[in-house]
Amino acid sequence: MSEIFFTDFAGRNISVKTNYLAGQANGAVLVTYGETVVLITAVSEKSKRENIDFLPLTVDYQEMTFAAGKIPGGFFKREGRPNEKEILTSRLIDRSIRPLIPKGYFYETQIVATVLSLDNTNGSDIAAMLGASTALCISDIPFNGPVVGVRVGRIEGQFICNPSWEVLEKSEIDLYLVGRKVAPGNGDKEYDINLVMLEGGAREVEEDVLIDAINFGLDAMRPAMDLQDRIFSEMKREKRPVAPIIIDEEIHKRVSENATGKLKEAYVTPQKTERSRKLSEARDTILNEYSDEDDTRKPMIKTIIEGLEKKILRDMILQESKRIDDRSHAEIRPISCEVGILPRTHGSALFTRGETQALAVLTLGTSSDEQRLDLISGEEFRSFMLHYNFPPYSVGEARFLRGPGRREIGHGALARRALLPTLPSQEEFPYTIRIVSEILSSNGSSSMATVCGGSLSLMDAGVPVKDVVAGVAMGLLKDGDNVVILTDILGDEDHAGDMDFKVCGTKKGITALQMDIKIDGITEDILRKALYQAKEGRFFIINKMKETLSEPRQEISIYAPRITTMKVRPERIRDVIGTGGKTIRQIISETGVSINVEDDGTITIASNDVEAASKAIAMINWLTEEAEVGKIYLGTVKKVVDFGAFVEILPGTEGLVHISQLARERVNKVTDILKEGDKVPVKVLDVDRNGKIKLSRKEALDNNV
Repeated sequence: MSEIFFTDFAGRNISVKTNYLAGQANGAVLVTYGETVVLITAVSEKSKRENIDFLPLTVDYQEMTFAAGKIPGGFFKREGRPNEKEILTSRLIDRSIRPLIPKGYFYETQIVATVLSLDNTNGSDIAAMLGASTALCISDIPFNGPVVGVRVGRIEGQFICNPSWEVLEKSEIDLYLVGRKVAPGNGDKEYDINLVMLEGGAREVEEDVLIDAINFGLDAMRPAMDLQDRIFSEMKREKRPVAPIIIDEEIHKRVSENATGKLKEAYVTPQKTERSRKLSEARDTILNEYSDEDDTRKPMIKTIIEGLEKKILRDMILQESKRIDDRSHAEIRPISCEVGILPRTHGSALFTRGETQALAVLTLGTSSDEQRLDLISGEEFRSFMLHYNFPPYSVGEARFLRGPGRREIGHGALARRALLPTLPSQEEFPYTIRIVSEILSSNGSSSMATVCGGSLSLMDAGVPVKDVVAGVAMGLLKDGDNVVILTDILGDEDHAGDMDFKVCGTKKGITALQMDIKIDGITEDILRKALYQAKEGRFFIINKMKETLSEPRQEISIYAPRITTMKVRPERIRDVIGTGGKTIRQIISETGVSINVEDDGTITIASNDVEAASKAIAMINWLTEEAEVGKIYLGTVKKVVDFGAFVEILPGTEGLVHISQLARERVNKVTDILKEGDKVPVKVLDVDRNGKIKLSRKEALDNNV
């Protein structure tokens, strides 16, 4: 029998319905937030896949077009590959719940969140996160939840929980954070909420504002946490047991004595490729020495080696204050920057930090090059795109080249969010901008190298950005009260650490950040220290970047299109386009320019040839010119009537020459002076409020025309 549970969440009703749909799933709930409805299911296989020692978890968030009363475009008229929003939302859920499924659970597990109805006010991603947590909690799948996701905005100094998309557009911050319920600390609250995951952007806000926003968001989660507690108390199910990985003490001692020295020697090798080779050789040597062991013990030996590797690296940092490459905790690897390295591109930059290297290449286009996103929330047009590529050679591997995966989409979205607040408006710079970041070598922080390289490529292309943007990846290791925060982490440090924290921004403030936390106990003081240490690192990198290029170039590349924007009255658009597009095609044919006409009368003309653009502008001006009182035109007689003649002075613009204004002397018959097709000079006497034009041939003659 189905049950429904309600609560007030950010001032709006949210409900969770159980035992209603998808009865064969291990856990399934229907979450309704306003008129947004999401079905979330959790399923885990009963048998474990062979020879795996990791959690095979898949999260799929999908938006059905019928949710917004739409039919899909394209030939097949059905939902296809996931769009960017679906991929990013899937990643948000995955990153939040994956660390909370116990280690040692190696069963194929899938979360599917399906948007069935969307009202464009209440976020489907908020409902999906709540549903994923609830479905796992009421299932037999082991899960150390519950968790809740909220979105935080800030307008005029006031924080807002789960703002609508319309409100969010005006907000100076957009943070999506996920919290987990934990036992209370020293406070007077029934339970505490620890931060699990954070993703968001801001318009150059200060660190303290973000700390306050995080605290506000965590506190706003409580109604949804209490809702899950009520559901779980009524639908409590026995969880599947997670078989502990039993470590034989004797084997652990033998492996440790044999492996520690070899692994330590590998870890003091600064160069990544050489270090990876030594680590691999050390693992193989150790495993070969235990080749006679029972096959059931081999996974245990691998686990021991992995644990040793992590412990050695953590002890180096926590106990010896030593990093792999001998840097101090807050020290950044050597940086080099180059710009303009590709002669025919519109902008290019090569950013190298340690062994991480990103090539950012920028292309300028017209409005016709904008990206059109057909989302169920409506069409979206993007004039700024950033695409991140991670080829296999960047980590010394040889494998098939594939299309961008979820990781590439996520890193590209983070870098785009970081650069977006510094871009000029479309009115100021009417170009479509595309940046492609090719990661040429990677050893940690490749997404942050993309931010730095992207910022330099914008300036190299002459885009009038407001400021220089840099990004830095932070790490954290915590052992009791011993806390170490690392700046500019390596890949191995990320793997062994307890937190991965990426911060991007200008010297004025933060523009984007992303955080994944693997442990409990990350306090506000630790977060604040990490943010301010990241600020120091960001400023250092910005100063290095400015040594290469301190401000945007004054001119765009000679190979980039020159765009001119002009404005005409909307009712004159038809004069520019012509019947069936005949007029605009003629202009394009004669000049070779690219022309885009907007419904509001904005016309953009793009061309690499200045003379061609000037000619096109002149032609459009002639087509759309308005009659000017007192000005004399050479017009064409279009029609003769008893009381005067109608004369076309501009394309599609006619005025009346009254019989009394034909000549200095009295005229008895209009045809005595004019006939259809005659070219005649006329002066504009008046244009009334209805647009009717009074002309005079007599006054034009008086001006010796």
